[in-house]
Amino acid sequence: MLSRIAESLFWIGRYVERADGTARIVDAARLQMLEETGQSEEITARVILQVIMGLDPGEAPVSYATVCDRLVYDDDHSSSIAGAWRAARENARRARETVSTELWEAINTAWNRWGGFEPEQVTARQLAWVRERAALVSGIADSTMSHDQAWGFMALGRSLERADMTARLVATGALPQAGPPWSTVLQSCGAQQAYLRTNRGLIRDDRVAAFLVLDRQFPRSVLFALSAAERRLEAIDPATHRMGIPDEARRRLGRIRTSLEYRPVPDVMADLPAQMRRVQAAVTGASDAVARRYFPAGTVTTWVEEYA
Repeated sequence: MLSRIAESLFWIGRYVERADGTARIVDAARLQMLEETGQSEEITARVILQVIMGLDPGEAPVSYATVCDRLVYDDDHSSSIAGAWRAARENARRARETVSTELWEAINTAWNRWGGFEPEQVTARQLAWVRERAALVSGIADSTMSHDQAWGFMALGRSLERADMTARLVATGALPQAGPPWSTVLQSCGAQQAYLRTNRGLIRDDRVAAFLVLDRQFPRSVLFALSAAERRLEAIDPATHRMGIPDEARRRLGRIRTSLEYRPVPDVMADLPAQMRRVQAAVTGASDAVARRYFPAGTVTTWVEEYA
């Protein structure tokens, strides 16, 4: 497979999942501001922009409208919903000969219909539409593409982005003052019913956090997403060496996964914000390692003057 096609497929998976994850983070902020009237809107907005998304909110006052402007409608920034849909469509266009017709139509339709929303205060309906559309795109990819290397790169990007986004959502709940309640984080992750079935209806903060981070069967948990990314890397390039793992991306993911999976649960929960930062750093490092190995940037050919 051409490296440029593999790169486009990888980023389709990441950007579609990023649109979904960003919609969930904005929805968590919306629910928090509705449910906690005593919480400062400025503090919540700054936490979302600066602490969770790593954006500079500036010195001017910020609000939920600012969050929407930066994370929803700014199509020049790939961290926003609009920017993620735009980037996903552009990558699908580059890989048009590889993605299925149904997948291209789903991504193209999502981008065009998203452009029809008016830039006003974001509603629950808009955020739900983003999540539903992202699920539709992922489902079409899984059901209309052969599960070969092409699909593997797309699924790899999706799993890495999902681990990162769930870690960011969990980090919001772990904030002692400005974070949303764990029930809100649980709902934003689409995990409420799965959690209640697993824990017999008992909602406790420590159990919710452990479920979103360490559950081996819930597909949006951090551990599940990291394990899925490892499986995709192994399928793309099966290890044949008798000793060690030469793939740097797999090593990074394996180290952070085992640090979560094999530590006692109370230890993970006691150090949750730092753990989630390490997850995000490991995902970034693994993504960079994948780019270096599979998407090498070619040297630009330039003409030089010929001397006699």
